Amino acid sequence: MLEVEQLRFRWETMAMCFDLTVPTGECLAVVGPSGAGKSTLLELIAGFTTPLSGAVRVDGRDITQLAPARRPLTTVFQEHNVFPHLDVRANVGLGIHPGLKLDAADRRRIDEALQKVGLAGLEARLPGQLSGGQRQRVALARALVRRQSLLLLDEPFAALGPALRHEMLALIQALQQGENLTVVLVSHHPDDARRIARYTAFVDEGEVRALGATAEILSGEDLPTLRAYLGSNP
Repeated sequence: MLEVEQLRFRWETMAMCFDLTVPTGECLAVVGPSGAGKSTLLELIAGFTTPLSGAVRVDGRDITQLAPARRPLTTVFQEHNVFPHLDVRANVGLGIHPGLKLDAADRRRIDEALQKVGLAGLEARLPGQLSGGQRQRVALARALVRRQSLLLLDEPFAALGPALRHEMLALIQALQQGENLTVVLVSHHPDDARRIARYTAFVDEGEVRALGATAEILSGEDLPTLRAYLGSNP
């Protein structure tokens, strides 16, 4: 379970304060207008940004003061997920050891992860020889070999076309269910939430304004700012 409690941060003139809970093994989509604080929320959870106060807990353990590398989570971003000079196997292996000191068991873990994301047979290719979707699959394989229970996704498929994005969302859903991952997905597309997230949080002006079942939240019935974001009529 992921718990974010009174997590405060200030960006220029915007005071942010986040509260949310994601049950173990569930997927939460985070939606909202540009500049609302969605990516900042993920950065605070991951430890890339330091909060002014508040707490982040994973499975009851307070991780607020831990360095990013020591947190029981992994993050996949929209860009900079792979190193162009390393082949697929090495890029995935970085998730196990940053110096690529890998033994036979580690190599088996890499092969298993590549199999799960549909990249078996492409181990020796460089990122420049892969499609955009395949490069993101490499990043997902690297997340899998880290064997962390919490996966944070910050617009990882925004640069992909609709058909490929839907394919990647289906892969995320399969991995989430197969590995019992707790997933937090930031997206500008409410349809992404409808496709794979049981729960959705609407973030606006640095706060979680609404949190609940995806169908209920995306109906936009009770919150004018959410209706405006969705383009719904009052």
